[in-house]
Amino acid sequence: MARKPNNAITDVPGIKVGHAQDREAVTGCTVVLCEGGAVGGVDQRGGAPATRETDLLRPMHLVQEVHAVLLTGGSAFGLNAAAGVMRYLEERKVGVNVGVTHVPIVPAASLFDLDIGRSDRRPDPEMGYAACMAASDGPVEQGSVGAGTGARCGNMFGSAFNMKGGIGTASVHLSGGVVVGAIVAVNAYGDVIDPQTGEIIAGARKPPSGKQFADTMSALDTLVGKAVSSFALRNTVIGVVATNAKLTKEEANKLAQMAQNGLALAIRPAHTMLDGDTMFALATGKKRVNINVVGAYAAEVVAQAIVNGVRAATSLGGCPSAGDFAGQAQGE
Repeated sequence: MARKPNNAITDVPGIKVGHAQDREAVTGCTVVLCEGGAVGGVDQRGGAPATRETDLLRPMHLVQEVHAVLLTGGSAFGLNAAAGVMRYLEERKVGVNVGVTHVPIVPAASLFDLDIGRSDRRPDPEMGYAACMAASDGPVEQGSVGAGTGARCGNMFGSAFNMKGGIGTASVHLSGGVVVGAIVAVNAYGDVIDPQTGEIIAGARKPPSGKQFADTMSALDTLVGKAVSSFALRNTVIGVVATNAKLTKEEANKLAQMAQNGLALAIRPAHTMLDGDTMFALATGKKRVNINVVGAYAAEVVAQAIVNGVRAATSLGGCPSAGDFAGQAQGE
């Protein structure tokens, strides 16, 4: 597997990515533009989603192509930023031509970050528009930017003992010129794991000192874990996987479904009732490819994007990052 220079979802032809954020409010949004249109799919597996325009992505619905996907902070309030993405696309006559105008198709998903910065400032249409203006097909900034600005992970014991999540991306270049890429905003209830070693990179810290990893999986089966887990209702992992393969709408939905396996590789536990885990899929190309191949590698790039985003994150709002936590541990 030879990786392309960006090692990002923008390695997929037809895909652009832009971030916008408010670092004082510790929130932001990320737009994935596919202005030429892309066959879309979705898989919503967590129990607490905040989403927009997901039903139209499913088979047996009229719309076949989408023009952008928005990943945003701000909980359900942040979905308003999609209006700015629609305005940007309508101005460029991108969308379904209905005669009097073009209606852009912009599915979206949001994550909860209201309690890390300012809860009264969330992504809005202006921020969504700004993310579109910043979009390019070049390298993608990762970590505490865009939808990853206020993202966190390891939320079992709440804000006092979690760690910084972030947004990350990765890609793989397969034989025949097929590219699969992913971008993921990590705001998980569980811990983020390095799939190669099984070690925790970032996650819940053990009370009361917060100087060690609690290991969420181990803590879940304790009296304390059972008592606090049901109150941690502020989590979700949202992302997009894209390919330049030609897929049907049914295959795009299968791609999104298989991409969710990447969450299980890199987050422990994943897909709980306390998460809103949602993955979108985009297919921009014309080459017919076996969906099993594309889906298998989608899981790999999603896992790598999760790890990349958390490792690139910086501390914000008093929440330590993986790099800061490792440095503190070494200094003890």
